[in-house]
Parts: sequence; structure tokens; C-alpha cells
Amino acid sequence: MMRERITSSYSATNCISGGNLSSKSKPPYINSSRGEKKEVGNWREYKNHLPQLSVGINQSRNNEVTSVHKVDGTNVSSHINGQFSSKIMEAKLEKANKLRDSVNGTETKVVTVKAKGVIQERATTKMETNAIQSVAMDVVNVTKTKIVSDELITLRERLGAMYDKVHIVDNLSAAKEVVNKLTSQYRHLVHACDTEVANIDVKQQTPVDHGEVTCFSIYSGPEADFGNGKSCIWVDVLDGGGKNLLVEFAPFFQDPSIKKVWHNYSFDNHVIENYGFKLSGFHADTMHMARLWDSSRRSLGGYSLEALTGDSCVMRDARRIHAERLFHGEGLFGKISMKTIFGRKKLKKDGTEGKVTVIPSVEELQKTERELWICYSALDSISTLMLYESLKNKLSKRIWTFDGVRKGSMYEFYEIYWRPFGEILVQMETEGVLVDRAYLAEIEKVAKAEQLVAVNRFRNWAAKYCADAKHMNVGSDTQLRQLFFGGTQNRRNLDENLPYEKEFKVPNIDNVIEEGKKAATKFRKIQLHRICDPLDTEIYTASGWPSVSGDALKALAGKVSADFDIFDGVDGNAEEVLETSVDEAPCQNTEVSVYGSAYHAFGGGQKGIEACHAIAALCEVCSIDSLISNFILPLQGDDISGENGRIHCSLNINTETGRLSARRPNLQNQPALEKDRYKIRQAFVAAQGNSLIVADYGQLELRILAHLANCKSMLGAFKAGGDFHSRTAMNMYPHIREAVEKGHVLLEWQGEDKPPVPLLKDAFGSERRKAKMLNFSIAYGKTTIGLSRDWKVSVKEAKETVERWYSDRKEVSDWQEQRRFEAREFGRVHTLLGRARWFPSVKNATGSVKGHIERAAINTPVQGSAADVAMCAMIEISKNARLKELGWKLLLQVHDEVILEGPEESEKEAMAIVVNCMSHPFNGKNILRVDLSVDAKCAKNWYSAK
Repeated sequence: MMRERITSSYSATNCISGGNLSSKSKPPYINSSRGEKKEVGNWREYKNHLPQLSVGINQSRNNEVTSVHKVDGTNVSSHINGQFSSKIMEAKLEKANKLRDSVNGTETKVVTVKAKGVIQERATTKMETNAIQSVAMDVVNVTKTKIVSDELITLRERLGAMYDKVHIVDNLSAAKEVVNKLTSQYRHLVHACDTEVANIDVKQQTPVDHGEVTCFSIYSGPEADFGNGKSCIWVDVLDGGGKNLLVEFAPFFQDPSIKKVWHNYSFDNHVIENYGFKLSGFHADTMHMARLWDSSRRSLGGYSLEALTGDSCVMRDARRIHAERLFHGEGLFGKISMKTIFGRKKLKKDGTEGKVTVIPSVEELQKTERELWICYSALDSISTLMLYESLKNKLSKRIWTFDGVRKGSMYEFYEIYWRPFGEILVQMETEGVLVDRAYLAEIEKVAKAEQLVAVNRFRNWAAKYCADAKHMNVGSDTQLRQLFFGGTQNRRNLDENLPYEKEFKVPNIDNVIEEGKKAATKFRKIQLHRICDPLDTEIYTASGWPSVSGDALKALAGKVSADFDIFDGVDGNAEEVLETSVDEAPCQNTEVSVYGSAYHAFGGGQKGIEACHAIAALCEVCSIDSLISNFILPLQGDDISGENGRIHCSLNINTETGRLSARRPNLQNQPALEKDRYKIRQAFVAAQGNSLIVADYGQLELRILAHLANCKSMLGAFKAGGDFHSRTAMNMYPHIREAVEKGHVLLEWQGEDKPPVPLLKDAFGSERRKAKMLNFSIAYGKTTIGLSRDWKVSVKEAKETVERWYSDRKEVSDWQEQRRFEAREFGRVHTLLGRARWFPSVKNATGSVKGHIERAAINTPVQGSAADVAMCAMIEISKNARLKELGWKLLLQVHDEVILEGPEESEKEAMAIVVNCMSHPFNGKNILRVDLSVDAKCAKNWYSAK
């Protein structure tokens, strides 16, 4: 693409106007400083319709240059009062020219960075700085505008050229003809399918019983011919026959012997099944295949069809014949986003374009941009098949090892494990789980009442130091930051400080009539100032300000309860209050170690104690709000439930370790059972006449670690059974071992009566807690620095405790070092079943990034292998013929537990089968060196089964 040059003769004028790039009609001008005759680009005259010229010229738009022919080097100097030399500008504008000339249409970011470099160069005067900045940024902005405009035209042209290659089905007769070919002549092919759906908010609503299919496409590859050499079909459901037209394709969609591939199969499956028939013949989900091939693509755009098919590395192994037949041999043409093709600038009230891009509805696009929409929609299925072919070839070339033994290719792994697992997840989403909405409504009232109590407790305390804090919004980060950190310097920009005092507007719920007002207004003004000495914090926002997140507030409060009465003028000391007000007092030191950094900031003593408890109340407000907004309210809504009232959350294999994640709602993020203050799990119930089976692995990650490291001490402890953490503490501390050997304490007690001597977990609670934390922390690669913060001890003391743990587990230390080496040298580590996690940045990693990679290298084989075990167990459960016969179905998998629902009369038999499947998850066997412990219960609701 040709580019115009910028010279001092017309400076930013041409940048702003974005003139003609043609070399024709270039009027000459004389550069008076050099006596040279040059040519400049042809541009449009600019005046009122263009942004004001910003080259250090401060004048009204009406007085701006009316003819660019009049602006030469001398005039530029005169415009800026002669405060810098045109020669200096010539040199620096030449750099801008070179930047423009170097742009190739896809390097806008590079140009932007380089232009900013020109901006930052030293200038002789402030006026020169302004001029350079204006010109350089105008170069970037115009370049971007032209690139985007030209590329969009090219994309639309290339996309529209596909129209003649797509077979359009818009009536029942044409549908019957196509379905006949799909189910007979071309049934042996692999078919890629994709839908376009209207009337659904994909971020908020489940596709089960939501959304309407407006059209769908099927691409059967270049071998198929549905007429005139067309191998892709596009079906108009919106105007071509509605539900009847879609149902006409049921024989194709329902046939289990016809292979169908999808990208994000879950969504398409649900919206099609909303029309009354079940899908079969699932062959692959390219989203899952891509994750299996490379689990570290988050920084490369993720796993959307657009990001994957737009990556030449991903698409390298697709057949070239697709491009030859569909794109006239111009290379592979991947998925393009709706925003890119159909996005329009939202119009302002005055009719001019704004900055916000909006996309018309699917129905509108299908009617008004029909040809381009057909091409866009068809391209999705075409891109999916090409992506499938490429990923299949890539996975087929990659070696698969199972527990260190070569088994075949990773595509074989996909066929054996992730293909059936993907289908199981979709079936679980379809089944859904019943919730008790009446119970949720009741706990909503309780939660909101308790939240109000906690809010008032904090406000009343804060008002003792700042009167207007009584009316503050405790959910506002800005107001909380002002209260605790007013006057604090920004960590990233030392020239920025928070004001010591600041005015805020808050809702005038008390109808206060402010001074000078005749009546109460909707909002009132309050003044907030810092209420304590400067607080120590280690947590900052990305912008450099002290954080007031949940973790930051907990650090201020410490490990104290929010349930604490604050009195004025009451004498007391820390020791007395600790005995009555602290949830978990320290075992030996009863002074101030349980309090956070707010204790000293408020002067210690009674004031420090009150501050910590008040901030703990603030933490409680945040915690309750999270439960209300993430679970209690959404579970009562219609967005995530189907017509039968059951909740249909989205289950995804989208973590780097392979663990499942859940959306709408995020059930993986529920509070731990002991912290589930409103018993949210009690809302998940069985239908009338049914029961729930909740089966949970015991210490799965630790058993995985014992197997992977072949650690004799851990294997022995698991074989002996009992309290694993107590055994760990006994092996770490000689004085505990001595107490056990002398019979002063017991490791565990199985009897119904009171034990004759104290249990180890009671007599040595502090040591056992440290042992338990170490058991899990070391498995996750936690450092001694992190542990010292958790325990509030020195790094030296934490290191000594860790060394005691490793002294009996040298195999674990060796295994971890091998994983670090594997990550550094090969850029990957593997799970038990052979899935790889890649670390593409390991070669150039430094500092904290390197530390993160090393922790992930230790954590992934453990957590990833635990995910492998849970997956295999679910496959065993789903294919068990007896469970199917009894009518039991998988509903959920959260962390290491699975939940099933079925008839109450067969719950005992079904539970025994589930336990056996989970204990022997590898095709009915357990290949680990340690037994898999499974705890299972039957109940009417999830909470009761825990």
C-alpha cells in the first residue's frame, strides 16, 4: 500500500485529513530553508469538518489554514512563533515518514510503539515537544484508520466471494434432497456443523431452553457436492421454514454413525436439542482438541474459533484443497468475528459516529446483509473442519505416554478419553440439578439482614474517627481507600498522591437538607479523610494504589471475628479480649499475633483490637455479598434454569491443569463446607422419589504425589490408614513421636467411648496444622516465603519446618527437582495420563515469572493427574450398565467429588457401584501404588450428603 509523506510544509494537516495516496497531482513547493523544490501529497482541503490542528498552534478553528498550498516551511515556523528550527522539525518528521513508509498493514502496534519513541525524544522547547507529539501520534492514528478501512474492505470482498460456493437451503424440498445425500452418499465423511442463534445472552443464560436457531451450516469437505460443486450448505431456519425445516435434518443429526465435529459442541448441542430431538454421532470438539494440543494459549488469543483459525501455526496441517476450492487459492481463510465484519459505530445524538461499536441483531443481519451473512455463517463450519483436520494431524504426530509408558499418539488419547468425556459433560449440563427456591429465598433474607448488621458495625466504628463515615458506601473501593490510605503515595508514579481528605456524593437516604438547599436532594456530599497512622500493606492494584480487596482487608484485620462489641471508654487488654473474641487463639503466644496490621496503625491496645474487629466486619460484608451475588440470587433466577426448573451450569475443560471449571454459576468456587454459613449446598436437592449420591475422594492430590514420587514414607502412611496429617506431624517432630510411642497421645481413636488419652490432633494441634498445611502446600509448590507469611513467622523458621517435612520424604524433593528440570529444558511437564502443560516463556523467564513456572511445574502433574483420575472415574460411572439400568445419572463434578441422582429405592446398590468405579477408575483397575479412598453418602440434598 502506498503511503503519503509528511513534511514540514504541511506538518500534521495531511495526517489529520488522511488525503489521497496517489502520486498524481502533487503540487510543488519551495522549502525556503534549503532552497529545495519538493513534491507533497495531494490532500483534501480541511477546515470546519476536521479536528483542530494541534502543532502547538492555539487558534480558533475558523482561523485555521484554508489552503495547504500556503503552508511551507517558513509558515510553519511562523505559526509556532519561530520557537524551534524547521531543520530540527525536518529531521524528526523524517522519522515519522519512515515509520509510515514501513507499515505493511498488519504492524500497527509496532508503528505505534516506534512513534511513541519519536514522541519521547528530547526536544529543545515545550512548543517543539507538542509539535512532535502531535505529528507522530497523527501518523499512528491515520495509519491505523487507513489500515483498518482497507483491511475491512478486503475482508468483506474475500468473504463475499464465497457466496457462489455455498448451497443455500431455504425450503423443505431442498432440505429433503440435502439430507438424503448427507445420510447416504456422504455419510462416510466427517461433517463440521455450526449454528447461529438469536434471543440469548450467552454470558448470562444457559442455552438449555434458551435461544432460537436462525440458521446453521454444514461443511462436508471438498469431496462432497450438493450441486454445482458446492460442498458447504447453509440452512435458513429464520425465513425458510422455521422449526419444521430444522427438524427435517433430524435424521442426519440423530444418526450415531455419521461423524460430526463442532467448535464448542456444548452450546450447539443444547440449542438444537431445544427443538425436540437428541444429537448423536459426536466425533470431536475442536476447542477441546486445541486445549489438548496446547494448554498455554491464553496469551495467544485463547481458544475461540477466530483465534485458532487465525493462527498459521495452528492451521498449518490443514489440507490446502479447502483454500483452492473455496478461497480461489488465496490461502486458508479463518473465522472472522461479527464485530469485524458487521460492527458499526454507534451514532451520537447529533448524528455523528461515536467511539462505541455496536452489532445489529442476528435476525437483522440475516435479512439486510443476507449474502455476506450467509458467507460469514458458512465460514464457521468451514473453519471448524479445517481446524479439526489440522489438530488431528498435530495430535497424531505427538507421542502419548501413560504413567511414563508409551501408548500411542495424543489423538488416540483424545479418542479414548476426551471425546467420551466431552460428551459426558454435555449430558450432565442437559440433565441439570434441581434447586429449592423457597429455601434460597429464606437464606437471602437472613444473608441481607446479617450483611446490614456488619455494615453498621463497621460504619459506627469508623464514625468515631470520621463523622461522615456513618454514611459512606462500604462497597466503594475509592471510599475505603480514602479512609485507610488517604495521603498515600502511588507506588508506580511517585508524583501522584491520594488526597488526605476528599469529598464524595452518596445517596441521601436520610433526606438530609444540606446548607443552602431548600429541600432534600437525591444525593448528599460527605467528607472522608484518613482515620489512622499510615498502614502497612503488601497488596497493590495494577495502577499502583493500595488495594482494598478481600485479601488486603483480611491482612489488615488478621484472624479475628467480626462478632465483637465496640464500647467507648472501656479499659481492657489484648489478653482478656483474646479469650472471648478471637476465633482461633494462638496455642502459646496469647498477645497480638492474631491481629492484623491495623492493630498497630490504630495504636494497639483496645483501639487496635476494635479496629481489627471492625475491619473483620467489613470482610464479612464482602463475603456475604459474594455469596448473595454469585449463588443465592442467580440460583433463583430463570437465566440459568430450564423449563423444568433445574439449574444447567456450563462445565468446561478450560484450565491449564485440566481441572473442570463451571460457569453460570461457578459451583467450583463455593465456600468450603465449614465456611458455608448459609448452607447453600442444602438448596441442591433430589426430585421427589429420588436421592443424591455424593462421592468424594479422600486426599487425592497427596495420594497422587505419593505415587508419582514413589515416596516410601507417604505410601506407608496411606497404607497404615488413619489420620494422615497426624502421622505427618509425628514424623516431623521427635517430641510428638516420643509422646505417641510412650502412649501419652493416640494417633486416632476408633472406639465409641472417650479415648483413654488425648488424641494427637488435640494435644499437638499447632504442629498438626503446620503438617497439614505443608502436605498440601508442598504438593502445590508453595515457597518458604509464602509459608512464613501464612504462619506469621520468620522465613528461617518456616524453612526449618519445611526441612523437617522433607527429611522423611527425600523422594518428593528429588521428584520436584526433576519436574523443574523438565520444565526448564523441555518447556513442559506431564500428568499421569500423559497430557502436557507447556511453558513457552520459560527460556526468557526471569524473577517472579520463573518462580511461577517452577511452581506450576510441580503443581500441574499433581493437580492435573487428580483431574485425570476424576475424569476416568466419571467415564467408568457413565458406561456402567447396571447404573443405567437402575436409572442413575451424573449431575455434577466439583473438585474431587461427583454427584449423581436416581431412584431412592436403589441408592445403596448404586452407591456401592459408584464407590467401586471411583476406586478403580482405569478400566476397572487401580494402577496407582496407593489405594484410592472414596467416601460416599446418600441424602435428599447435597449438604446432608457431605
